[in-house]
Amino acid sequence: MPATAIKFYVYGSCKSFGTAVIGYREDAVLLHAQAAIAAGIATATATNPIWLVKTRLQLDRSQSSSGAVTKRYQSTIDCVRKVVRQEGIRGLYRGLSASYLGTVETALHLVLYEQLKVVYRKMLQTTDGSEAELSHWISTSGASGSAKFATVLLTYPHEVICFGSSPGCLLTMPKVIRTRLRQAPMQNGYPKYTGLWQCFRSVGRQEGWAGLYGGLTPHMARSVPAAVITLGVYEFVLRIFTW
Repeated sequence: MPATAIKFYVYGSCKSFGTAVIGYREDAVLLHAQAAIAAGIATATATNPIWLVKTRLQLDRSQSSSGAVTKRYQSTIDCVRKVVRQEGIRGLYRGLSASYLGTVETALHLVLYEQLKVVYRKMLQTTDGSEAELSHWISTSGASGSAKFATVLLTYPHEVICFGSSPGCLLTMPKVIRTRLRQAPMQNGYPKYTGLWQCFRSVGRQEGWAGLYGGLTPHMARSVPAAVITLGVYEFVLRIFTW
């Protein structure tokens, strides 16, 4: 919820700033691109600690000397405390470089969406120039879904799901590149992945570059409907509360 709120607030504010101060046209590609990039950076910076804690809790398993699997973190607060104590404040921002790289996807998605929305609305416009509510929903849904589909195909390695390769692992854990960067340090206290490029190279060397597109179908099944719902509700709320 905070991520979505921040993204659309900054996106809308930067579009207004671009038209009022810089002088962009409302349909200008640069207007939407600069607003989307600003929104992506602001969202990633503000919410990275939330995603890091979420990732640590989801992947939380420690191997004791007796071979038993125990929990490293007892709660959300405990996770935050241990990360800050053991890794410093910077530890809360692990994976931020990958999140910044993700602004490319955000920018591409929103720019394509804004352009396709205009095309779809012209196609669905009635002869007298009016636009029914149903047509508005169809154009918004079609534009958001199409834009997300194209964006995912182009940028999927950033959001790649690479299946865990630990021998004897009973539950194969899907890991995103950003997720790998946010994992807790190993037992020796050092992180397995030290940076974005090192993480990509390690995944490619160990699992093959074809693995960078593993899990594309379930990712599409999740992200495309989510984009349709999110942007549909966003446009609806804007129309209802515009004055």
